[in-house]
Amino acid sequence: MGLHGVLAEIHPGWYGDVDPGLLRRAQDSGIGRRLLARWLAADVAPRLFAPSPQGLATVAARWPRERLAALSRDLGTLAFAPAIRAEVRREPVRRLRHVLGNSYLLALDQSVWDGRVSAAIGKRLKTELGAALDSDAGDHANLLALFDRQGRNEVRAAAVRNDAGRDDAALGEWLMLLHPQEAAAEAYLPEKPVTMLFMHHAARAAA
Repeated sequence: MGLHGVLAEIHPGWYGDVDPGLLRRAQDSGIGRRLLARWLAADVAPRLFAPSPQGLATVAARWPRERLAALSRDLGTLAFAPAIRAEVRREPVRRLRHVLGNSYLLALDQSVWDGRVSAAIGKRLKTELGAALDSDAGDHANLLALFDRQGRNEVRAAAVRNDAGRDDAALGEWLMLLHPQEAAAEAYLPEKPVTMLFMHHAARAAA
C-alpha cells in the first residue's frame, strides 16, 4: 500500500478543519502527500511517519483496517470476559452468542485469561455491558461499539508497553488514525493473552 492509499484511510477528523476538497487535492499530489505526512508526524504520529513515511506503508500493509478491526474486536470481547461470563440470562446470552460468534467462546475460555479484575473494574464492566444490551434496538451497534472501543484501548496499551519496538508503537498510532479522535481509556488485559491474540491474527494473515 502506497502513501496515497494509506493517507486516504486516515479519518479526516485528524486533519482538523481542512476543506474536504482541498484535502483530496493534497492526497492526489506528491507534494501534498509529503506535507500531510510531515504534519501528522509533527503533531499526531511521530513514530508512524518518522524518519520517513515508508514505515507507515509497512505497518499499514501488515495491519490493514479489516485485520486491525478483527484484532480489536477479539481483544475487546476478551476484556469484557468477566461480565460476559457473569451474564446467565437466556436472552442476553443468546444475543451475545449471535453477535460475537467464535469471539464469544474466546471470552469464555479461562485458559486464555482467568478474568481476574478488581471489584471496581468488574462492576464497571457489568454496568457497561448491561447498558449496551438494554440500549440496542436490534442492530447490536452499541454492543459492538463497546467491544471495539475497549479493544482499541488494549491495542494502544500494548503499543505503549512495547515501546522499545518501533513497529509496535507505530501500530498504536496507525490504529488511532483510522478512527475519529477519542480519549484513551483504561486497559487491563495481561500481556500474555494480548500477545497471543496478536500472534493469532498475524498467523491467520500469513496463512
